[in-house]
Amino acid sequence: MFIDRALITIKAGDGGNGIISFIHYKGKVSGGPDGGDGGKGGDIIFVADKHLSNLSDYYYKTKYVAENGEQGGSKDCFGRSGKDLVLKVPLGTVIRDKETGNIIADMFFDGQKKVVLTGGDGGKGNAKFTNARRHTPHFSQTGEKTETKQVLLELKTIADVGLVGFPNVGKSTILSKITRARPKIANYHFTTLSPNLGVADYYDNQFVVADIPGLIEGASEGAGLGIEFLRHIERTRMLVHVIDVSGVEGRDPFEDYLKINAELKNYSKELAKLKQIIVANKTDMFGAEENLKALKEKIGKKHKIIEISAITGVGLDQLKKVVYDTLSKLPPVKPLEFEEFNYVKPDRLSYEIMKEGETFVIVGSLIEVLKRNVVMDDMNSLAYMHKVLRDRGIIKELKNMGATDKSTIIIGGEEFEFVD
Repeated sequence: MFIDRALITIKAGDGGNGIISFIHYKGKVSGGPDGGDGGKGGDIIFVADKHLSNLSDYYYKTKYVAENGEQGGSKDCFGRSGKDLVLKVPLGTVIRDKETGNIIADMFFDGQKKVVLTGGDGGKGNAKFTNARRHTPHFSQTGEKTETKQVLLELKTIADVGLVGFPNVGKSTILSKITRARPKIANYHFTTLSPNLGVADYYDNQFVVADIPGLIEGASEGAGLGIEFLRHIERTRMLVHVIDVSGVEGRDPFEDYLKINAELKNYSKELAKLKQIIVANKTDMFGAEENLKALKEKIGKKHKIIEISAITGVGLDQLKKVVYDTLSKLPPVKPLEFEEFNYVKPDRLSYEIMKEGETFVIVGSLIEVLKRNVVMDDMNSLAYMHKVLRDRGIIKELKNMGATDKSTIIIGGEEFEFVD
């Protein structure tokens, strides 16, 4: 099954919890704190793999979660970090954020890596919270929780040449004759239901050819399967437009030429500007000579027309030469140009105070971190939180906003009385 689009859910690993622990001496009162930090959660990493041809791996399984970090241990032992989760995708895969549509990465080169989600930081053990006044902290920090995201994977085939044309004009036969590809070939429409790639050899040189499933009128607007496949020629350097001049399908070759180019232009103006070579196929069939002559009269001045018979092989060597000579004058395929979008962890020092009557609500990433540190029934832990709020100027800001001893302060969903 050829899959070129997939919507998957991903989540990096949570950080492991720091622990509360104290040194134990045999037969003696316990010593100081020795609770270790939790391990970092695993990352979600995408890797481009040239051996993959489509996104079928992500059709049945759509949820991917990296390993969580382990909690810390006593004796200041760090918890083990969670394993990264590596997701392999074919070359040409574009990764987008589902919510915004922004491009996160264009997986263009073999072996290219992109860390899309970073694992949560491990929480600090109680050994990290000692100071001159706080000798035996009975609190630690929980590991950072990570968010679940949805990303859209979209494959845009990377090839030098795109074969385009109506169904059953002979594109698959051409591909099989000029490359080592072995596409399914039969005499009926829509034989090709997925793009096929092949590598053509021309003396000591090579170029990649993509056989794009036959387009029909209205493809750029969603008719048939065309719009699903047009994106596979967005990256090509040039197009080989195959036209059946035999007339056996009852169509006029010139009308075919006009309709296919109209679909290319409707889908993308850039696509319509690509260098295009016209290939007149099935020239060995009865009636082809007259149709070919009429086609030359109408477009011969604008395009060089290569006459071939894909089934017999006549003209294919000339086609390879013309394609190679044309490619040698064109710039190489390049990755997409885009403003890279990243899932960035928020600034942990940010906060916002909202006043609602005599109630003040404090929110923000600073508060989220504090929630991980604070144990509500531990006075030392609460004193630590109060110190952070004072050091950050939040207590002073609350006073300036009108907070008094009667005011209620909501921090992380918990209610407190204001204390200067």
